[in-house]
Amino acid sequence: MPNLKSKITLKDIARELEVSISTVSKALKNSEEISRDTKEKIQAFARLYNYKPNNIAISLKNKRTKNIGVVIPDIVHHFFTTVIRGIEKYANAKGYNVIVCLSEESFDKEVINMEMLANGSIDGFIMSLSSETQAKGDYNHLREVTEQGIPVVLFDRITNEVECDKVVIDDQLGGYLATKKLVGQGKKKIALITTDDYLSVSKARTEGYKKALLESNLPVDESRILKLPTMDMDENKIRKFFNSQEIDAVMCVNEIFAVFSMRVALEQGFKIPEEISFIGFTNGLLSKYANPSLTVVAQHGERMGEISAQMLIDKVESENEEETFQTKILEPTLVVRDSTIN
Repeated sequence: MPNLKSKITLKDIARELEVSISTVSKALKNSEEISRDTKEKIQAFARLYNYKPNNIAISLKNKRTKNIGVVIPDIVHHFFTTVIRGIEKYANAKGYNVIVCLSEESFDKEVINMEMLANGSIDGFIMSLSSETQAKGDYNHLREVTEQGIPVVLFDRITNEVECDKVVIDDQLGGYLATKKLVGQGKKKIALITTDDYLSVSKARTEGYKKALLESNLPVDESRILKLPTMDMDENKIRKFFNSQEIDAVMCVNEIFAVFSMRVALEQGFKIPEEISFIGFTNGLLSKYANPSLTVVAQHGERMGEISAQMLIDKVESENEEETFQTKILEPTLVVRDSTIN
């Protein structure tokens, strides 16, 4: 039985009485679709446990707005702009509008965005978690929304602690493919510029990097791994790292780190790719037009956006009361350019 002190949700009532969430929701609104016996049983249970409806959720469930809320960590990284393009493309074709909010890597801003959008103005959420949220490991704001039956799709930066649909790229495979490419060119002192492991994508890419080195009988030298606190650029730390290491190749978890690192290497008189090679993540404009052009792991952001929108709209429009969630994993691909030996 639910704990009397904790806040009871529609999900709890549904589980206890072995009915669907939507039956509970309809019964509490006195819907004619539900039999009188069932209604009375559900209403009595709700009163007993002092169920308080979440007004946000009620207004959402009662009417379709044909709006989708998208919350992303930033717009500096080209990847997120491509995902938005994919979401818009699919959603607009289905007659939905897309409202985009930035969390700017802040937990508080992510929560505020969700509260603001969930005020009856959207049908569901598509989100990539802020770095602060992943660092805290606090996902209550997501659980509150999903437990009230509001669909959420997480993409790229996800958590296993929330039951919802998810779309990711196989980041471990991406890190592995990039490192294998560098090993295949005879590189033996391969550095990694990443972020702390709390970011799900960085953790997976680091695992791929280590796996490729070990498989190639190369040591994993922790001094060749630079972990920055966030995806924000830190020029001083990257410069210091290059001055303190002997490196013949670098894999970076985003294209901005990679393009800046190439600049530092060129300033130090290295020839790219002969003496030092570079691979980044995200096939953005920066990678394409950098000099030399950057070899990257393409994350297929637009496709990720389209799939996220499709999953969300399918959930919004579904009459199916059985809750099933899936995680779609896309394959990364290597786009080879001038920063590696072709």
